[in-house]
Amino acid sequence: MEKELVIQVSAEEVEIALLEDKTVVEYHKDRREKRLSVGDVYLGTVTKIMAGLNAAFVDIGSERDAFLHFTDLGVHYNTFKRYAHLVRNRKFKNPLLKDFRYEESLVKTDQINNHIKAGDQFLVQVEKEPISTKGARLSAEINIPGRYFILSPFQSHVRLSKNIRTSSERKRILRLVESIKPANFGLIIRTAADGKKAAELNQDLQNLVNKWKTLTSNLAKYGGKKARYVKVLQEEAKTKSLLRDILNDSFSKVVVNNKDFYEDIKSYTSNIAPGLEEKVEYYTNSKPLFDKYQVRRQIKAAFRPIFNLSRSSYLVIEKTEALYVVDVNSGNKVDASKSSEANAFSVNMDAASAIARLLRLRDIGGIIIIDFIDMRDPQHRKKVQEEMKKLMSKDKAKHTILPLSRFGLMQITRQRVRPELKVDTSESCPLCNGNGEVSSSILLIDEIETKLEGLFEDGEDGALNKLKLICHPYVASHLKLGLFSKQRAWWWKHKKWIEVVSDESYYLTQFNLYNKDGKLSLT
Repeated sequence: MEKELVIQVSAEEVEIALLEDKTVVEYHKDRREKRLSVGDVYLGTVTKIMAGLNAAFVDIGSERDAFLHFTDLGVHYNTFKRYAHLVRNRKFKNPLLKDFRYEESLVKTDQINNHIKAGDQFLVQVEKEPISTKGARLSAEINIPGRYFILSPFQSHVRLSKNIRTSSERKRILRLVESIKPANFGLIIRTAADGKKAAELNQDLQNLVNKWKTLTSNLAKYGGKKARYVKVLQEEAKTKSLLRDILNDSFSKVVVNNKDFYEDIKSYTSNIAPGLEEKVEYYTNSKPLFDKYQVRRQIKAAFRPIFNLSRSSYLVIEKTEALYVVDVNSGNKVDASKSSEANAFSVNMDAASAIARLLRLRDIGGIIIIDFIDMRDPQHRKKVQEEMKKLMSKDKAKHTILPLSRFGLMQITRQRVRPELKVDTSESCPLCNGNGEVSSSILLIDEIETKLEGLFEDGEDGALNKLKLICHPYVASHLKLGLFSKQRAWWWKHKKWIEVVSDESYYLTQFNLYNKDGKLSLT
């Protein structure tokens, strides 16, 4: 299987697509100015206790106060709280926790108001980003994820991923980890550690210990200053966290369209996976990166309410307040040589494959109900369930799949830690803005030339050496057509070559001009 990671960078956001055999299976968007991410650690302030919910609301600087349930305090809450207090007041300076006295552990059946009151400050970590009307979900048990390990301060456990199945390899890794694990820290060994050398594992562990030292240092710098919240450790950007979690030898390449991001990612890859940095490529083609790999087209198709399967069968995907509903329809896909049971089974197997991909691609979380076409044969029902489990085994989000009910319904729960991805697949008319009147398209070229004239009159000469005009493919074709094209005419007139690039996502009369630094010059 060919695996590729395609990263398209714009001024506002970074879009990341994971492709398997040229098919998009994951899609992520990361706004460049985003302030809150899963994994961030804050020193937050309790604003309200909700005894009835056995929970508290905590100010971490987000639009809505974050939610912290008593069960998410963790058994070592008192120890974390005391550590943060001592470090802030410069009374404890050893981040390796040597000679640190642990506090009494919490009892899971206790009540939150016995331990927390409004105004208390302690360390919290973001477990879920704000979703819809809900604030972020927090945990007071800090975990620091790396490529091969997850580091847990004030713990002693060593746990091994179930996906490392070879007995000899499990024993090797456990023996090695016990020899390098620092005291007072627990470790979860991730699947990526399978087959890795001692030096690589030790380097990753040291990186995690250094992050904990950074957290401690930031706490000490904050000291006793009065503030409602302060970020003491920031999770890596989405691009880097994806590379950390999924990059392995099976990837054929990682393609980036931004020079600065390319250099940064290549350097990061050389640190976390030496040798794989050669698979990072800088994309220089004039055609937009997502168009080159057919990513935009696949995403638009995947986020529509109706998703077409083979021949005329299709899925209808609807969202309600409480759950997602997926309806499987056969359409006119009927093989006359097969029975109705065999036809239903064939469509359902196709649907299972598509649904597993769409749940991962659209990052659909919560409760999902799938209405498969009725099948009477128990073996067929069992095979559909087994196929769904097999296909979703690649999904890193935690999920549970229940057997088909007597009504042909399958219930799935899938972990949701980030807001639902939204991609507009239908658009209001960009030409008339709904009023039914469209300006003449023949005036578009005049408008482009007028703005070019203004740019060459007012702009600095150095900034105009590499101008790029991005527009609809029809317009781009018209500007470049023929020996005496508009593009050549501009070159003769201004003595500057203007690159004309087509973009399928642009509507007919839309265009943008960018300078050599990739900054928007005119719109």
